[in-house]
Amino acid sequence: MLKPPAFRFIDLFAGVGGFHAALKAYGGECVYAVEIDKAAAKIYERNWGHDPLGDVTKDANDKVMNVPAHEVLAAGFPCQPFSKSGAQRGMDETRGTLYWNILQIIQKRKPKVVLLENVRNLAGPRHLHEWQVIIETLREQGYRVSGTPAIFSPHLLPPERGGRPQVRERVFVTATHNPTGVGDDLPVLPVALPSGRIDGWQPKEEWHLEDLLDDSHNIPGCELSRSERLWIDAWNEWVETWYEATEGRRPPGFPIWADTWTDYDEVTADFGYVPDCRDLMERDETLPQWKAAHLAKNYALYAIHRPWIDRWAKRHGVYTDAFPPSRRKLEWQAQDTPTLWETVMHLRPSGIRAKRPTYLPALVAITQTSIIGPRERRLSPRETARLQGLPDWYDFGDQRPAATYKQMGNAVNVGAVWHVLREHVVRDEEVLKRTAAGRRTLEAVLTAPMSPDARLEAMAPAKP
Repeated sequence: MLKPPAFRFIDLFAGVGGFHAALKAYGGECVYAVEIDKAAAKIYERNWGHDPLGDVTKDANDKVMNVPAHEVLAAGFPCQPFSKSGAQRGMDETRGTLYWNILQIIQKRKPKVVLLENVRNLAGPRHLHEWQVIIETLREQGYRVSGTPAIFSPHLLPPERGGRPQVRERVFVTATHNPTGVGDDLPVLPVALPSGRIDGWQPKEEWHLEDLLDDSHNIPGCELSRSERLWIDAWNEWVETWYEATEGRRPPGFPIWADTWTDYDEVTADFGYVPDCRDLMERDETLPQWKAAHLAKNYALYAIHRPWIDRWAKRHGVYTDAFPPSRRKLEWQAQDTPTLWETVMHLRPSGIRAKRPTYLPALVAITQTSIIGPRERRLSPRETARLQGLPDWYDFGDQRPAATYKQMGNAVNVGAVWHVLREHVVRDEEVLKRTAAGRRTLEAVLTAPMSPDARLEAMAPAKP
């Protein structure tokens, strides 16, 4: 006889199933999922055996409710702007947005736990109104929810807690159905904060990318192009020469713009000396202060190091068509790392950004996949899946690597979900244990291991 699931969950805007991985590892059963992207939906079904090609706008509205009953609602929802008319229309204000469809489900199904995830900007000043509407509408439906954003990133978790070396700050909204007001006299604190330290973990000192990397998964597309090697080799020489010229001082932290050095003679002749930020802004009132500051710093740098910089630029053809404007810029954020080839790099529109090879910036759904300098290649699709906490048995089939990179850039991190849900049920334990559904969910989460990794590995499908 099959053991009944600890709880039922629905997975909205599911992607390839980051929420699904965590909730299933906690003992839950998915009873409904939706994902509009057909490629992501195909991978979701391939790995989880559940077809997510529904349409929440048709399945959940004020006339239809085709979403089945469940105890946990999970959604990495898109955040379209709500009205800012100040009309205080509550739930009606969200009409026409996908959040409104989520609210329809909450209103009619009353899941015990709601777990929403979004980009950090949702809790920023530009989206203060949207944030307030979300919190107020959940409270109107009888949910206990913190008005302070829960912001969390997987790099804050040690590996034995399911953490990964990726700075991926996301906002989580966690709520518990609490119509009787149990614990209303207690503060409703956010379940996570970016300043928090977990088990004494020190992310800046203790992460090592080597634990993630595996050359056996390299595929065509991970290698660097001839042009990319040219750009990196050139800037690597610049960094090494800088260290020699300055007797070991780390490269500047401001953006280094090679194009500014071609204007140096004209600019300094106009002023009669190397201008500072104020001088440049007085000459051009439209020049933003941040840009004037960067220009002034680049002029001052060039004034001191011009002889070797000129030789460097000529030797590598920096001012030829071989170097697009975005590759004439270096953003050094790698502190005392000796060479560029020993950093993690991103080829961005703003330049080549270099960081220490400890943890990585957030995966994004565009072509800025991290270049691992010591390996002289990009992260492989398998390595990006590891960064998101997915097990190595997770199968992307024969889809193009670009599709996998995009899906991983859009995914929610499994370890972050695991941690946030655990912290949530600990916070709301008094509420959850008042109902049978709440007690089952509470027990499933609190008796689970501190990391989802072992359970996920044990969920590997049997080999034919």
